[in-house]
Amino acid sequence: MPSTFEVLAEPRRRQILDVLRTRECSVNDLVALVPVSQPGMSKHLKVLREAGLVQVRQDAQRRLYRLSPEPLAEVHEWLEPYREVWARRLDALERHLDDMPD
Repeated sequence: MPSTFEVLAEPRRRQILDVLRTRECSVNDLVALVPVSQPGMSKHLKVLREAGLVQVRQDAQRRLYRLSPEPLAEVHEWLEPYREVWARRLDALERHLDDMPD
């Protein structure tokens, strides 16, 4: 099984997750919102489902997909040191701007 990072490396999968972040969608809804064919969407959703990034539920004849954020904790933890670097840089920029004459 690919890692969360490998799954997220594909731009269309990130677009799908961006849509699912705000609401639950069917495959047809996703095809209308993300520029990919229905067979392509199904393949992407399979990879996302296998990685645990999306969950699916049956609603009559439709399958509805929603974001499952738990695997993203790995990405969050990996990004933490970089957030600290940016925070220091932004603090330095703020001090620089405060020191500038009006």
